Amino acid sequence: MKLVDTHCHPYLMDGEVSTIFESSRARGVASFVCVGVDPESNRSCLGYAREYQGVVATAGLHPHEAASLDPQVRVSLESMLSDPLVVGVGEAGLDFFRMHSPVEDQEAAFRWQLALSRESGKPIVVHIRDAWARGLQILAEEPMAKVVLHCFSGDAEIARESAARGYFVSFAGPITYPKNDHLREAAAVVPLELLLAETDSPYLSPQSSRGKENSPANVAAVVEAFASVRDETLDFIAESIADNAARAFPGLR
Repeated sequence: MKLVDTHCHPYLMDGEVSTIFESSRARGVASFVCVGVDPESNRSCLGYAREYQGVVATAGLHPHEAASLDPQVRVSLESMLSDPLVVGVGEAGLDFFRMHSPVEDQEAAFRWQLALSRESGKPIVVHIRDAWARGLQILAEEPMAKVVLHCFSGDAEIARESAARGYFVSFAGPITYPKNDHLREAAAVVPLELLLAETDSPYLSPQSSRGKENSPANVAAVVEAFASVRDETLDFIAESIADNAARAFPGLR
Protein backbone atom coordinates (compact mmCIF):
# COMPACT_ATOMS: atom_id res chain seq x y z
CA MET A 1 0.00 0.00 0.00
CA LYS A 2 1.48 3.31 -1.15
CA LEU A 3 0.71 6.29 1.08
CA VAL A 4 1.36 9.98 0.41
CA ASP A 5 1.52 12.72 3.03
CA THR A 6 0.57 15.83 1.07
CA HIS A 7 1.35 18.29 3.88
CA CYS A 8 4.01 18.03 6.57
CA HIS A 9 6.49 20.30 8.35
CA PRO A 10 9.56 18.16 9.22
CA TYR A 11 11.60 21.24 10.17
CA LEU A 12 9.31 21.67 13.20
CA MET A 13 9.61 18.07 14.39
CA ASP A 14 11.82 16.60 17.07
CA GLY A 15 14.56 14.22 16.01
CA GLU A 16 16.58 13.79 12.84
CA VAL A 17 14.73 14.45 9.62
CA SER A 18 16.31 11.39 8.01
CA THR A 19 14.88 9.22 10.79
CA ILE A 20 11.43 10.77 10.36
CA PHE A 21 11.40 9.93 6.67
CA GLU A 22 12.85 6.44 7.19
CA SER A 23 10.38 5.48 9.91
CA SER A 24 7.49 6.78 7.83
CA ARG A 25 8.64 4.82 4.78
CA ALA A 26 8.71 1.70 6.94
CA ARG A 27 4.98 2.27 7.55
CA GLY A 28 4.16 2.68 3.86
CA VAL A 29 4.60 6.39 3.19
CA ALA A 30 6.29 6.67 -0.19
CA SER A 31 6.05 10.41 -0.86
CA PHE A 32 6.10 13.58 1.21
CA VAL A 33 5.13 17.16 0.40
CA CYS A 34 7.13 19.37 2.77
CA VAL A 35 5.35 22.68 3.13
CA GLY A 36 7.02 26.02 3.80
CA VAL A 37 5.52 28.93 5.70
CA ASP A 38 8.25 31.57 5.49
CA PRO A 39 11.62 32.08 3.74
CA GLU A 40 13.60 29.99 6.22
CA SER A 41 11.25 27.02 6.18
CA ASN A 42 10.91 27.26 2.40
CA ARG A 43 14.67 26.79 2.13
CA SER A 44 14.56 23.88 4.58
CA CYS A 45 11.87 22.12 2.56
CA LEU A 46 13.78 22.52 -0.67
CA GLY A 47 16.89 21.20 1.06
CA TYR A 48 15.02 18.05 2.09
CA ALA A 49 13.70 17.60 -1.44
CA ARG A 50 17.22 17.77 -2.81
CA GLU A 51 18.56 15.30 -0.26
CA TYR A 52 15.83 12.69 0.16
CA GLN A 53 14.11 10.54 -2.44
CA GLY A 54 10.35 10.88 -2.57
CA VAL A 55 10.36 14.34 -1.00
CA VAL A 56 9.16 17.51 -2.72
CA ALA A 57 8.66 21.02 -1.41
CA THR A 58 6.33 23.98 -1.53
CA ALA A 59 7.27 27.59 -0.89
CA GLY A 60 4.95 30.18 0.54
CA LEU A 61 4.05 32.68 3.23
CA HIS A 62 1.60 31.56 5.92
CA PRO A 63 -1.13 34.04 6.88
CA HIS A 64 0.50 34.30 10.32
CA GLU A 65 3.56 35.74 8.55
CA ALA A 66 1.68 37.94 6.08
CA ALA A 67 2.77 41.19 7.72
CA SER A 68 6.39 40.30 6.89
CA LEU A 69 5.81 40.39 3.13
CA ASP A 70 8.41 42.80 1.80
CA PRO A 71 10.49 43.02 -1.40
CA GLN A 72 13.13 40.64 -0.05
CA VAL A 73 10.53 37.99 0.83
CA ARG A 74 8.91 38.41 -2.57
CA VAL A 75 12.18 37.87 -4.41
CA SER A 76 13.03 34.84 -2.27
CA LEU A 77 9.71 33.15 -2.94
CA GLU A 78 9.62 33.99 -6.65
CA SER A 79 13.11 32.59 -7.19
CA MET A 80 12.31 29.32 -5.41
CA LEU A 81 9.33 28.62 -7.65
CA SER A 82 11.65 28.14 -10.61
CA ASP A 83 13.02 24.95 -9.02
CA PRO A 84 11.25 21.80 -10.28
CA LEU A 85 11.41 20.30 -6.78
CA VAL A 86 9.14 23.10 -5.56
CA VAL A 87 5.76 21.75 -6.62
CA GLY A 88 3.38 24.29 -5.11
CA VAL A 89 2.82 27.77 -3.70
CA GLY A 90 1.95 28.03 -0.02
CA GLU A 91 0.83 27.48 2.44
CA ALA A 92 -1.05 30.70 1.89
CA GLY A 93 -4.47 31.88 2.93
CA LEU A 94 -6.43 33.41 5.77
CA ASP A 95 -6.45 32.75 9.52
CA PHE A 96 -9.00 34.84 11.39
CA PHE A 97 -8.63 32.69 14.52
CA ARG A 98 -5.09 33.55 15.61
CA MET A 99 -4.91 36.91 13.83
CA HIS A 100 -1.11 37.07 13.97
CA SER A 101 -1.24 39.43 10.97
CA PRO A 102 -3.87 42.09 10.18
CA VAL A 103 -6.67 41.09 7.83
CA GLU A 104 -5.54 43.49 5.11
CA ASP A 105 -2.01 42.03 5.18
CA GLN A 106 -3.35 38.47 5.05
CA GLU A 107 -5.56 39.22 2.08
CA ALA A 108 -2.80 41.06 0.22
CA ALA A 109 -0.32 38.20 0.76
CA PHE A 110 -2.95 35.65 -0.24
CA ARG A 111 -3.80 37.43 -3.49
CA TRP A 112 -0.14 37.88 -4.34
CA GLN A 113 0.52 34.15 -3.89
CA LEU A 114 -2.54 33.30 -5.96
CA ALA A 115 -1.01 35.37 -8.73
CA LEU A 116 2.28 33.47 -8.30
CA SER A 117 0.39 30.20 -8.60
CA ARG A 118 -1.19 31.30 -11.86
CA GLU A 119 2.11 32.56 -13.26
CA SER A 120 4.10 29.48 -12.26
CA GLY A 121 1.41 26.95 -13.14
CA LYS A 122 1.92 25.34 -9.73
CA PRO A 123 -0.98 24.62 -7.35
CA ILE A 124 -1.82 26.89 -4.44
CA VAL A 125 -1.89 25.22 -1.00
CA VAL A 126 -4.56 27.08 0.97
CA HIS A 127 -4.87 27.49 4.74
CA ILE A 128 -8.29 28.72 5.89
CA ARG A 129 -9.28 28.93 9.54
CA ASP A 130 -12.41 30.75 10.74
CA ALA A 131 -12.46 32.53 7.38
CA TRP A 132 -14.33 30.26 4.99
CA ALA A 133 -16.72 32.83 3.57
CA ARG A 134 -13.98 35.34 2.81
CA GLY A 135 -11.50 32.70 1.66
CA LEU A 136 -13.91 31.19 -0.84
CA GLN A 137 -14.87 34.67 -2.03
CA ILE A 138 -11.25 35.57 -2.76
CA LEU A 139 -10.69 32.25 -4.52
CA ALA A 140 -13.75 32.94 -6.68
CA GLU A 141 -12.36 36.37 -7.56
CA GLU A 142 -8.95 34.87 -8.41
CA PRO A 143 -9.71 31.92 -10.71
CA MET A 144 -7.13 29.20 -10.22
CA ALA A 145 -6.25 26.16 -12.27
CA LYS A 146 -5.44 24.05 -9.21
CA VAL A 147 -6.32 24.62 -5.55
CA VAL A 148 -5.50 22.36 -2.59
CA LEU A 149 -7.54 23.12 0.54
CA HIS A 150 -5.15 22.03 3.26
CA CYS A 151 -6.40 20.56 6.56
CA PHE A 152 -10.04 21.05 5.64
CA SER A 153 -12.09 22.25 8.63
CA GLY A 154 -15.39 23.10 6.98
CA ASP A 155 -18.65 21.19 6.82
CA ALA A 156 -20.29 19.13 4.08
CA GLU A 157 -21.84 22.22 2.47
CA ILE A 158 -18.46 23.93 2.14
CA ALA A 159 -16.95 20.67 0.89
CA ARG A 160 -19.60 20.42 -1.84
CA GLU A 161 -19.00 24.01 -2.93
CA SER A 162 -15.24 23.46 -3.00
CA ALA A 163 -15.59 20.27 -5.00
CA ALA A 164 -17.98 21.95 -7.44
CA ARG A 165 -15.18 24.42 -8.15
CA GLY A 166 -12.74 21.56 -8.73
CA TYR A 167 -10.64 22.14 -5.62
CA PHE A 168 -8.73 19.28 -4.02
CA VAL A 169 -9.89 18.82 -0.42
CA SER A 170 -7.30 17.52 2.03
CA PHE A 171 -8.06 16.12 5.48
CA ALA A 172 -5.73 15.56 8.44
CA GLY A 173 -5.87 13.90 11.87
CA PRO A 174 -8.95 15.76 13.14
CA ILE A 175 -11.12 13.58 10.89
CA THR A 176 -10.46 10.79 13.43
CA TYR A 177 -11.62 12.76 16.50
CA PRO A 178 -14.88 11.42 17.97
CA LYS A 179 -16.65 14.80 18.00
CA ASN A 180 -15.77 15.70 14.39
CA ASP A 181 -18.70 14.13 12.60
CA HIS A 182 -18.84 17.20 10.34
CA LEU A 183 -15.42 16.32 8.90
CA ARG A 184 -16.38 12.72 8.26
CA GLU A 185 -19.58 13.92 6.58
CA ALA A 186 -17.51 16.31 4.46
CA ALA A 187 -15.07 13.56 3.44
CA ALA A 188 -18.00 11.38 2.41
CA VAL A 189 -19.39 13.96 -0.04
CA VAL A 190 -16.14 15.01 -1.73
CA PRO A 191 -15.75 13.18 -5.06
CA LEU A 192 -13.08 10.54 -4.65
CA GLU A 193 -10.91 12.07 -7.38
CA LEU A 194 -10.59 15.32 -5.36
CA LEU A 195 -9.75 13.78 -1.98
CA LEU A 196 -6.31 14.10 -0.38
CA ALA A 197 -4.73 12.97 2.90
CA GLU A 198 -2.16 14.76 5.03
CA THR A 199 -0.82 14.93 8.57
CA ASP A 200 0.17 18.61 9.02
CA SER A 201 2.80 17.07 11.29
CA PRO A 202 4.00 17.80 13.89
CA TYR A 203 0.49 19.08 14.60
CA LEU A 204 -2.92 17.36 14.76
CA SER A 205 -2.05 13.79 15.63
CA PRO A 206 -4.87 11.31 14.98
CA GLN A 207 -7.01 10.08 17.86
CA SER A 208 -4.83 7.00 18.43
CA SER A 209 -1.83 9.19 19.33
CA ARG A 210 -3.53 12.42 20.29
CA GLY A 211 -1.42 14.60 22.56
CA LYS A 212 1.83 13.33 21.04
CA GLU A 213 3.88 14.82 18.22
CA ASN A 214 2.44 13.88 14.86
CA SER A 215 4.45 12.18 12.11
CA PRO A 216 3.97 11.61 8.37
CA ALA A 217 3.58 7.93 9.21
CA ASN A 218 0.19 8.76 10.72
CA VAL A 219 -1.29 9.64 7.33
CA ALA A 220 -2.43 6.00 7.38
CA ALA A 221 -5.02 6.90 10.03
CA VAL A 222 -6.56 9.51 7.72
CA VAL A 223 -6.74 7.05 4.84
CA GLU A 224 -8.36 4.51 7.17
CA ALA A 225 -10.98 7.11 8.11
CA PHE A 226 -11.72 7.69 4.42
CA ALA A 227 -12.16 3.97 3.85
CA SER A 228 -14.59 3.79 6.75
CA VAL A 229 -16.80 6.76 5.85
CA ARG A 230 -16.88 5.84 2.16
CA ASP A 231 -17.29 2.09 2.74
CA GLU A 232 -14.37 1.18 0.49
CA THR A 233 -11.36 -1.06 1.01
CA LEU A 234 -8.25 0.45 2.48
CA ASP A 235 -6.11 -0.54 -0.50
CA PHE A 236 -8.54 1.04 -2.98
CA ILE A 237 -8.68 4.31 -1.05
CA ALA A 238 -4.90 4.43 -0.59
CA GLU A 239 -4.31 3.89 -4.31
CA SER A 240 -6.89 6.53 -5.23
CA ILE A 241 -5.42 9.09 -2.84
CA ALA A 242 -1.91 8.46 -4.19
CA ASP A 243 -3.20 9.00 -7.74
CA ASN A 244 -4.93 12.21 -6.66
CA ALA A 245 -1.75 13.50 -5.02
CA ALA A 246 0.17 12.97 -8.26
CA ARG A 247 -2.46 15.02 -10.12
CA ALA A 248 -2.57 17.74 -7.47
CA PHE A 249 1.23 18.02 -7.38
CA PRO A 250 2.56 16.97 -10.81
CA GLY A 251 6.18 17.12 -9.63
CA LEU A 252 5.55 14.60 -6.85
CA ARG A 253 8.11 11.79 -6.76
